[in-house]
Amino acid sequence: MSLATASRVLNGSTRKVAESYRERVDAAAEKLGYTANLSAQATARGTSAIVALLVADIGDVSFGQLASGVVRGAEEAGFVVTIADTDRDPERELRLVRTMRGQRPRGLILGVARNAGSDSAGLQNELTALAAVGCHIVVLGEGEPGQRSISLGNRVGAESLGTELAQLGYRDAVVVGGLEGLRASDDRIDGFTAGFTAGGGTVAAVRHGATTREAGYAAARQLLADGLPEGTLLFGISDVVAAGIASAVRDAGREVGADIAVAGFDDIPTSRDIGPGLTTVRAPFAALGHRALRAAVETDWQPDADPPLTLDVVVRGSTPRRST
Repeated sequence: MSLATASRVLNGSTRKVAESYRERVDAAAEKLGYTANLSAQATARGTSAIVALLVADIGDVSFGQLASGVVRGAEEAGFVVTIADTDRDPERELRLVRTMRGQRPRGLILGVARNAGSDSAGLQNELTALAAVGCHIVVLGEGEPGQRSISLGNRVGAESLGTELAQLGYRDAVVVGGLEGLRASDDRIDGFTAGFTAGGGTVAAVRHGATTREAGYAAARQLLADGLPEGTLLFGISDVVAAGIASAVRDAGREVGADIAVAGFDDIPTSRDIGPGLTTVRAPFAALGHRALRAAVETDWQPDADPPLTLDVVVRGSTPRRST
């Protein structure tokens, strides 16, 4: 067969090749022990068949779900994904982006937690250099003007949660959020506050800290020690934070649900397994990752091509209806 046909099969071209030809090329490559030289391809094309994904904490279940969506999309499109963990450290993020320039990735997905305001000049310079060699930069959340970005809809989802819980009869709430300036956390705090207060509730306080189970536990323990009235709702900015809150409530001899209500955000698998089940917002992280992959590899990608991602409020036993 022609050199062009063999090249399309071996290089993962999107152009259609007859299945019989594809099988013959794959069989010949296996017999010869041939694999494509990604470095040579990157030199010839200017970019490689690699998509880089940066996450804040690969141990966080929501980031793991995001990564699974990216990997699934990459397999469908014929790309390879490299994943790096920034450990929520801006300097580490900058070093990783700089290192990835050497791979000449087709796309770079920034799945890390973004701070409000402009990113450091060093990071922006690295991203500009990557874009100049044909790499598509994709930001999850609010991006800079002209940057490809995909929003999860944190504010809308949290507002729906606040509205639902106010309708269930809750009137007093405390929010345990992330560090001030963290965009996703700020959006969830603002959205929840808007929905809850519109429904007749009051957000008495917002506690800021890390988005970890330990931070949620520590914040709730202090609130309980200060005296938390029965019927108070504690909203954790993520299910991981909410799990720490629930543990602190139980360790203080209080009851989750009937005494102190607890709600989270993300709907990670363990949210439905703990007792009582955690009220939360189901966030489609795998679908978000799949869309991000497409944005990273499609030359003519359009931000409005897909409908907004749907976030659903899931009410469970941690927030039973209160009598009014």
